[in-house]
Amino acid sequence: MRVSVVIFPGSNCDMDAIHAWSQVLGAKVTPIWHKDHDLKKPDLVFLPGGFSFGDYLRSGAIAQFSPIMSEVKNHQQRGGYLMGVCNGFQMLCEMKILPGALLTNASLKFVCKETFVTLVSNNSPFTSHLAKGTTLNIPCAHGMGQYFADQATLDQLQANGQIVFQYSDPSGVVRPEANPNGSLRNIAGITDATGRVLGMMPHPERHVETELGCDDGALLMRGIMTYLQKAA
Repeated sequence: MRVSVVIFPGSNCDMDAIHAWSQVLGAKVTPIWHKDHDLKKPDLVFLPGGFSFGDYLRSGAIAQFSPIMSEVKNHQQRGGYLMGVCNGFQMLCEMKILPGALLTNASLKFVCKETFVTLVSNNSPFTSHLAKGTTLNIPCAHGMGQYFADQATLDQLQANGQIVFQYSDPSGVVRPEANPNGSLRNIAGITDATGRVLGMMPHPERHVETELGCDDGALLMRGIMTYLQKAA
């Protein structure tokens, strides 16, 4: 599988993503600078976390105007696969590829800790290899991770199975105390209507090796590889 990792000024999880996809999962990875105009024909475009352009306006708001993002949009419109994590999720929402917005955490503080997410929909190619109810230990690190959308959008996301992950306790129970940022309906990750675009706040690329404590992130990331290999 070919993965293009887009790098912006302020990206700080790009090397983690490149390591996870290439060294752990065995994908062919190409780093793409945000001023480039060629994605190098990837199977998957990965938008990593960080603080693109310092996030001085809204997280991801300026990054959406980088030259490469028009190619990212074209990739998506051609039926390509996108995954945005943390700041990458914020970019996807700013570009209206995914619905809703990410607001400042309810605590008004930056949150960096282990979190647990439970899979509530496996309709997407990213999660079709996992059983509903699977709980993963995926760490978070963000200051603007509170997912918000109007009630009609939330109802539509839920009805369509586009709410993929909800924050939960380690046993998989979705409850307010497990929510690190105040996201509505404990939302930790969603897809677009096609399932080909996944956005999530927690960082799977940080939990890919048991030597570092957990490989639940690799379990998640491996899903899209398996899907594309079967589809080839």
